[in-house]
Parts: sequence; structure tokens; C-alpha cells
Amino acid sequence: MSETITVRGFLGGEVEDFTTPQGLPISNFRLGCTPRRYDRKSEKWVNGETNWYTVSAFRQLAQNVKSSLSKGDPVVVTGRLRVRQWENDKGQRGTSVEIDAESVGYDLTFGTGSFTRLASSSTQEDGGRDAAPGGSAAHGSESSDTDPESGDRELQGAGQGAPF
Repeated sequence: MSETITVRGFLGGEVEDFTTPQGLPISNFRLGCTPRRYDRKSEKWVNGETNWYTVSAFRQLAQNVKSSLSKGDPVVVTGRLRVRQWENDKGQRGTSVEIDAESVGYDLTFGTGSFTRLASSSTQEDGGRDAAPGGSAAHGSESSDTDPESGDRELQGAGQGAPF
């Protein structure tokens, strides 16, 4: 049985990527999630303890994560939760909480973004479900937030990097 979890937070560092000897692309990043609550005594919002997750993305998702996300970006991650016990060479023990990502996206609570659909053979294979009537992409149109040369997206708005 696998556990699916959805977590929203901020990238704690840059995305790291590598390729296995078998050619599988993998991207990893740290996701910090800080709950906020309203303190009625002080009449202000206060931060709780930050929970940290190591998020791993594979295949095309790994490549898209690497080219799209940067430190401080607000994201929503859905995936399989894994909790592992570990021990290092010095005998120190700990617990690591990891998410094998199935889906990663910007948390639009903190700004706006635009989406660029990748052209791939999968659109042809699945019967063209990504194509809108008339032959144009259903959600893949470029906006002013996309650099037409590189296809890079920008996340706009105040609050980037701010805790929840």
C-alpha cells in the first residue's frame, strides 16, 4: 500500500539533478513547509515549526522541475510518502521524510505564472487529448510571462520566499 500526500511549501535550495547509469533523469529538492496560525493573545499571525521534505522527481517530471523551479519558489507537490530511518558512519541516527513526486506545480496563492506545454510524441499516442478543437493546444498558449526565445516562465507577485 502506498501513501499519497499533497504538501505546499517553498524550495529550500536549488534543484539538483543527475542521470543514472541506465539513463533515468532524477531531480531532487528540499521543500520547507511552515504552518501559520493566528495567535489571539498577540493578535498576529505566527509561524510554527518548519517541516522539511526531500522531494524526488523522475523522467520527464525531473527535467521539467529542473528547468522550471528555483530556490524560494512556492510549490505544491503530490506524491508517495516515504519515511526512512538512517544511520551515518559516526553512529548518528535520524529519520528522513521523502516524497516521490507524481506532480509538482507552482502555488499560485503567491503570484501568477504561465504554462508552456512540451511537444512530445505522447500527444499523438493518447489520441490528441491535449489538443483543443481547431488544432491549437488547450492550455499551452504563451503569455507575456514567457520568454519567447527560451520558453522560460516567470512567477510574479509579492510574497516569494515568504513563509505560509
